[in-house]
Amino acid sequence: MAGGNERSLKALKEVWRRAENSLCADCGKPDPDWASSTLGVFICLSCSGIHRNIPSISKVKSLKMDHWDDAQVQFLAKHGNAVSKATYEAHIPIYYYQPTYNDCQVLREQWIRAKYERREFTEPGKQLPYSDGVKEGILWKRGRDNGQFLPRKFLLSEREGCLKYFTKQDAKEPKINVKIDVINATFQPVKIGNPNGLQITYLKDNKTRNIFVYHESGKEVVDWFNAIRSVQFHYLKVAFPIASDNEIKNRLTRNFLKEGYMEKTGPKQREAFKKRWFTLDHRRLMYFKDPLDAFAKGEVFVGSRENGYSVQKGLPSGTQGNLSWHYGLTIVTPDREYLFTCETETDQLDWFAAFTSVINQAMTPQEYAIEAYFKFKS
Repeated sequence: MAGGNERSLKALKEVWRRAENSLCADCGKPDPDWASSTLGVFICLSCSGIHRNIPSISKVKSLKMDHWDDAQVQFLAKHGNAVSKATYEAHIPIYYYQPTYNDCQVLREQWIRAKYERREFTEPGKQLPYSDGVKEGILWKRGRDNGQFLPRKFLLSEREGCLKYFTKQDAKEPKINVKIDVINATFQPVKIGNPNGLQITYLKDNKTRNIFVYHESGKEVVDWFNAIRSVQFHYLKVAFPIASDNEIKNRLTRNFLKEGYMEKTGPKQREAFKKRWFTLDHRRLMYFKDPLDAFAKGEVFVGSRENGYSVQKGLPSGTQGNLSWHYGLTIVTPDREYLFTCETETDQLDWFAAFTSVINQAMTPQEYAIEAYFKFKS
């Protein structure tokens, strides 16, 4: 019996060490140490918890702590992550967002359920709830002034190239009508205070407007998210016919590079530093009095190093103003310096890294136009 156990353990380790099984099959996290004995995939601890919630599809065991018999090990050897991907991810639409281990729970759970439970990607040309080019339904939207979440009808249309929402079910005119190419959507469960919280942003008169929504159903809110990406993808395919699918995919919804509190002072650099919520959306640094404000109190364009932009740790010598945080950052632009302070050194280093990543990238023609607008506005 002991020999059989040793043989199974050795065979398990050999399968586990295969290159294809070195990353979680669902989120890509390195060194997964769990596996599904019914699907034959190697997964991380976090994804194993999601699998455990669909026991009719997947039964999970620890590769380190649980016993695996010969038949189960042979099943893993026959399958593994490469075979799984070839089966369950064979026909993923180019626009579908495939989450990583850095993404929130609802995105990862619905990705796993879409693959294994609903088998959405196993057949070519399958009709999917986010691929019709139109989506209509109710989302709970946060009121701009009172902060209450109320049900609102939303309509997404590929034919019209826009997203609308209506304050009443029978309303003939929408409250907003936003072109699909200026929309971004990103999940914000912590900030919104709901596990299915989605932040929709769009440009209005070249200023960013935020809408905060959620739905009780995780599947429904993720379907909305991918429907927005689907409509955007097809819109951009028409607008940029020579662009590759991957180039267009990279222009769809994006996560913010960094968010959090910093303190800022005014342009004279003698005013008191005030605490504000900052969002870095690629080259737009926006600051808000409250994280759930609809409009930013101000925006700063962060250009490239070759165009005279840089970021420095610390503040210029002789900086005045009432400082409660002492980990400074200075953003240098061709026109002025922007001074910020962070609460901790870790925050300072994280913001410094985020700004550096943006500044080190060359600017696109569209970004030169945005920079020109910011200069004209100032």
